Amino acid sequence: MKIGLVSLGCPKNLVDSEVMLGLAREAGHELTPNAAEADVLVVNTCAFINSAKRESIDAILEMAQHKTAGACRRLIVTGCLAERYRDELRAEIPEIDAVLGTGEVPSIVGAIAGRPAPAPAPLAFYTRAGAIRTPSTVSEGRDARPTYIYDAETPRLLATPGHYAYVKIAEGCDYKCAFCIIPTLRGAYRSRPADSIVSEARALAARGVKELLLISQDTTFYGIDRQERGALARLLRELNRIGGLEWIRLLYLYPTTIDDATLAAMAECEKVCKYIDLPLQHASDRVLQRMKRPGTRGSYLRLLDRIRDRVPGVALRTTFIVGFPGESDADVDALCSFVNDCRFDHVGVFTYSHEEGTSAHALDDGVPARVKAARRSRVMSLQKRIVRRRQRERVGERVRVLLDGPAAEHGLVLKGRLESQAPDIDAAVFLTECDPSLYRGGDFAEVEIVGAKDYDLIARPAVL
Repeated sequence: MKIGLVSLGCPKNLVDSEVMLGLAREAGHELTPNAAEADVLVVNTCAFINSAKRESIDAILEMAQHKTAGACRRLIVTGCLAERYRDELRAEIPEIDAVLGTGEVPSIVGAIAGRPAPAPAPLAFYTRAGAIRTPSTVSEGRDARPTYIYDAETPRLLATPGHYAYVKIAEGCDYKCAFCIIPTLRGAYRSRPADSIVSEARALAARGVKELLLISQDTTFYGIDRQERGALARLLRELNRIGGLEWIRLLYLYPTTIDDATLAAMAECEKVCKYIDLPLQHASDRVLQRMKRPGTRGSYLRLLDRIRDRVPGVALRTTFIVGFPGESDADVDALCSFVNDCRFDHVGVFTYSHEEGTSAHALDDGVPARVKAARRSRVMSLQKRIVRRRQRERVGERVRVLLDGPAAEHGLVLKGRLESQAPDIDAAVFLTECDPSLYRGGDFAEVEIVGAKDYDLIARPAVL
């Protein structure tokens, strides 16, 4: 049959989509990017915040139309929304034929064929009093505790450009941040064996992958669940020896699990990008405590100083949440002061989403939406001013960029990235005054920075 798949959400979800595509192809099915001609449509959903849930529902409803107006015979919903609202989805959208949670990725082939999936694991969740009970609906916040994670032998079809790939080194999360539903949706933290990751990395390099992006819910927690202290540093050094790889990038690092061994490996391994993605979520001690986040403004400042001291030239990315219940104007002042002092290379700001199944849902979501939006705009405007000054200072530099391909806005302009820029989430370098036919995605080029536009840099080929 012809299989079409819509993948929503984060890179971790994208890896699950790639595995499902690989399993479907191995089973003899044909893959198509055209939903109108697909016999079976799969929507791999996200459910992290309300806007992601709305996007997922809209995608499901759009694909459901192909059951009456197209070739589609089966509609399968997978991923985080399926994990969280399995029964509700089947009841509200009767066009859905199968629902697979985050731990049921291998069941995709059976779902395509119309075979019923195995019964999900028993469900339970903790009440505010600490007792465990079985909920009557998913929306009460059940914890399905999935245990699945793929390995190096699992079929996988890359959906990224051929020169970079995400590798999930662990799954799940053991933290209890007040705003986050991920432990419920993804289960307890579980690391992949290092030899499995290295084997997968070698296979990807043999296929032409130049950049490896290591991901998990907390990448620096890697190995700790297996009582393997220092496992991430050892993994980085092994990956650094793989021929063909040029960049190894770490995403999703947690502020309390960054050890000196990892920083040393980052500083000493030439292929490991001097880039740290460190979601801090806030910088007001009062808000951090209410969020159930470890650390304080002071400990964060000391951590950033330690990182910059151990890894000279490191690029720092972080994300913040504004509008958490009880957040005051003074808390936002503290956050802005922190951003101004720390001079991050990249900052993302999200407005708080009041999610059932989280401990924060018991709090009064008293910050109006318009205030949340204004606070987000304030922090992002500050960051834009910081970056704009820094970008202007870079004019005249010669740098090495990895080219991703033609820019979406202009076929004669190429889009590339510095070592300090991750795909999709960070700014980019746009290469002009060049013949695009001389380059292809995955090439490295020496360029000269000639200008800046907001967060992005403008460059031209360097004259040797």
